[in-house]
Amino acid sequence: MDGTRRGSGASPAGARREPGGRVPAGTTATPHPGRRTTRGAHDDLLVKVVTHAAPAPPHPGSPIHLHTLASRLRRLPPSCGPVRLVGVDGHAGSGKTTFTARLAEELGGAPVLHLDDLATHEELFGWTGRLLRDVVGPLGRGQDARYRPYDWHARDFGGARTLPAAPVVLVEGVGAGRRAVRPFLARLLWMELAREDAWERGMRRDGSAQSDFWDGWVRAERQHFAEDPTKPFADLLVRQLPEGYEVLPGPAVTST
Repeated sequence: MDGTRRGSGASPAGARREPGGRVPAGTTATPHPGRRTTRGAHDDLLVKVVTHAAPAPPHPGSPIHLHTLASRLRRLPPSCGPVRLVGVDGHAGSGKTTFTARLAEELGGAPVLHLDDLATHEELFGWTGRLLRDVVGPLGRGQDARYRPYDWHARDFGGARTLPAAPVVLVEGVGAGRRAVRPFLARLLWMELAREDAWERGMRRDGSAQSDFWDGWVRAERQHFAEDPTKPFADLLVRQLPEGYEVLPGPAVTST
C-alpha cells in the first residue's frame, strides 16, 4: 500500500496497489441468482497453476497452465448482466495485483478494475457506492462503465475512465468480496497469505516513507474484515508458490 503514489484507469494487466471498501449502496443491476454452486461443480478447480509449460496433469492436483483456470472462468454463467465479474480479494500486500495481472493476460487482456482507483485518503473503505453506481450498474445493463479514478498525488478524482463490458472483468483489491458486491460476482478468489506476512511484505515494498500511512491502513483493514469478512465466502484460495500459484477450493465450497 502506497499512500501517495497511485495510478488511474482500468487496464488489462497494469500494476496497482490496494485499498478496500465498506459502505453499502443500491444498484440497478440484477444479481446472478445461481452464483453459489455445490462442491461437485468445483471439484475440477483443485489445481496448481503455473505460468510455464507442464505435462498433461495425471490427476486434479497436478500443475496446469494458468490459461486453464482462465478457460474455466470464461465458461462460467454471466453474473452481472452479460459480464462474468471475478473478484480477487486478500490482505494488503498479499499479491493480488500481480496475480490479477497474470490472470488478465491469460484471459486475453481482460479489463481490470483496481479498487484503489475508487478509494480515497479519507475513505479507504468507503468506495462501495461508487463501485455499485459507476461500475456494477452499467455492466449489469451490458454497458461500458465509466468512473473517475482517484489521483493519490493530487488527492482528488481525475478524468473519467472506461471499463469495457467484456465477457470477463476482474476486480482486485481489499474488499473486492464484500457482502454488497458478492451477489454480482461469478467467482470470488482469496489470496491466501496471513495478514501479518502480507502487511510486512507491503511495508517493505513501500518503504519507511509510507509508515504513517500503513499504520492507519492496518487499523482500517482490521476493522473492515472484522465487520465484513471475505475469506469465508471465497470460492477459491490462491497461494503463491516459488513459481506460479496453487489454486484450491475455498471455504464457500468446502463448507457445503
